[in-house]
Amino acid sequence: MEAFVYNANPGRVIFGEGTLSRLPAEVERLGLSRVLVLATPAQEADAQQLARRIGTRSAGVFAQARMHTPTEVTERAMSVVAEHGADGLIAVGGGSTTGLAKAIALRTDLPQIVAPTTYAGSEMTPILGETHGGRKVTQSSPKILPEVVIYDVDLTLTLPVPQSVTSGFNAIAHAAEALYTREANPLISLLAERSIAALARGLPAIAMNPADRAARSSALYGAWLAGICLGSVGMALHHKLCHTLGGMFDLPHAQTHTALLPHALAYNRAAAPAAMEAISRALQVQVQEPAAALYDLARSLGATMALRELGMPHSGIAEATERSLANPYWNPQPLERAGILALLTAAYEGERPV
Repeated sequence: MEAFVYNANPGRVIFGEGTLSRLPAEVERLGLSRVLVLATPAQEADAQQLARRIGTRSAGVFAQARMHTPTEVTERAMSVVAEHGADGLIAVGGGSTTGLAKAIALRTDLPQIVAPTTYAGSEMTPILGETHGGRKVTQSSPKILPEVVIYDVDLTLTLPVPQSVTSGFNAIAHAAEALYTREANPLISLLAERSIAALARGLPAIAMNPADRAARSSALYGAWLAGICLGSVGMALHHKLCHTLGGMFDLPHAQTHTALLPHALAYNRAAAPAAMEAISRALQVQVQEPAAALYDLARSLGATMALRELGMPHSGIAEATERSLANPYWNPQPLERAGILALLTAAYEGERPV
């Protein structure tokens, strides 16, 4: 066996159905008395409900979280934290809300309780990506990692099928890249393969019946494992491209992951044979087909696979190529301008990888 390094992230995870009922006890366990509840505008009602659930320990609601964690939103939230004397944070929602909680925690070290409603997985990581001036910059710190994550299957039952699919593929991307990142290790590789298998099993069933609790549980379990992978090892070309495009064009995060992932896998196929074997086992396809198989699965579930349909301008392909090469993430396949340009062009058009 090859040598490896494994770092485990601390954190408390509560998983199941109806687990949100344990929120007041978790707030009390952390000794919090002025907790600010965070959400996006669309989930403000959910945040208000959680604030009522914790009663006098609530410091109010801030429901202005936005995709890609713009620093100007964080600055507004910091003013509310100071005004209300908040001593803790509760985030209910997907990656946008979790990102805002992390951004506040980075600046204040306030404890976080996260109740995910999607399959983003970022709640399991000490990583924060913030956008300022059209650029998305990531950083890592122990302050960023949430103290408690409450996975409640009930919270995902109303997640629309299109969002369930792309959020699930976002999680698959975390697991897939964990298999061939420079910091890959045996434990994370096991979790990554299990994650992809659970999501690939759950997402089609959710598309057929969004109220299928077993399918929702499988997808949420896969997302949890993917989040562990994302938080434990580095990422590679796929995530670099997603961060670049998100910062440049404010593209929808999960949809961008979905459209790009098959092409990033195709780019890395020859340089990461063991990872491709693991992904193929998880998807139950031939080893030569993981990129195309993920593309076909996403399309069959109704996902948009062309970046141009997500709002990316054709003129941005060349600039995004240069930005991805300017400060690159490590990648198993050497990064070449022509190859990245071809990758982004194919993803822009929504072509099936070959």
